[in-house]
Amino acid sequence: MQRRRLALFGGSFDPPHVGHLMVASYVLATNKLDGLLVVPCPKHPLGKPLTPWRHRDAMCRLAFQDLAGVVISDIEQRLGPPTRTIRTVEHLLSENPDMVLSLVVGADILDEVHRWEQWDRLVTLVDLVVVGRGLAGGRVRVPDVASSDVRMALMRDEDVSDLIPWRVLEYIRAEGLYQTSPDTQKH
Repeated sequence: MQRRRLALFGGSFDPPHVGHLMVASYVLATNKLDGLLVVPCPKHPLGKPLTPWRHRDAMCRLAFQDLAGVVISDIEQRLGPPTRTIRTVEHLLSENPDMVLSLVVGADILDEVHRWEQWDRLVTLVDLVVVGRGLAGGRVRVPDVASSDVRMALMRDEDVSDLIPWRVLEYIRAEGLYQTSPDTQKH
């Protein structure tokens, strides 16, 4: 019996942008996987304010809907606080002991592993798939797009149609998101 192989791609996704889609496509195309779990975190582990989870979850579902093999997971929402990757990974592996799990990480976080809870244990449980942004290291480079820059452009009413999927942009407009900073949004 062949073991199920999944990759975990977590993040704030506030909002999901074309860089996220390119990472997902790359990971699925270059790794022998049965699927990719996109996991929007309910709360930022370092306390940064985020747009409410229900909106980020909905935007992820819209952004990734055309990518075969991608599943949007609410595992961290169901587990409740604290949001920690090690906790998510251990839960997934306890429910699926025969699973081979990969973790998609940005090359930029490799300098910040000291801030991750139980990083040393985490890397014994998963295979790392390292992806770089812009000129950062990693095996692939995606456009240097950051969700924070997209949010700021939206607050300034600038055109971001080349940075985020059109369905996500329609959702943002319909819900009135990113007209103010995330910590002042009430939706």
